Amino acid sequence: MATLSRRHRTGHAWSHAESAAVLRALANARRLDILNWLKDPRAHFPPQVDGDLVTDGVCSVFIAQKLKVSAPTASEHLRILTQAGLLRATRIKQWTFYRRDEKRIADIKRGFRTAW
Repeated sequence: MATLSRRHRTGHAWSHAESAAVLRALANARRLDILNWLKDPRAHFPPQVDGDLVTDGVCSVFIAQKLKVSAPTASEHLRILTQAGLLRATRIKQWTFYRRDEKRIADIKRGFRTAW
């Protein structure tokens, strides 16, 4: 599944595939937990050696630990959220950090209000 198109991010009509990607990402309680935790990362995660919790995001290792799942399972959840455009990934050294894409989330909320 490809990431959401530039057309979608600029506020034009959603394709069915883009809507399905967002709905699929949101249709899982663990992915909703991740989105909720990343809304206020300092409240939900410990300080990190590399990367700022807010500007760079939270290390995938901490997300996996908080979910109480293996790294591959957490990576799959994070991949789905990233492909739906809900998260942004930043690579620092050998680690990947994730943060919410607040602008994209606002666009999605607007899109759902006007889609049907």
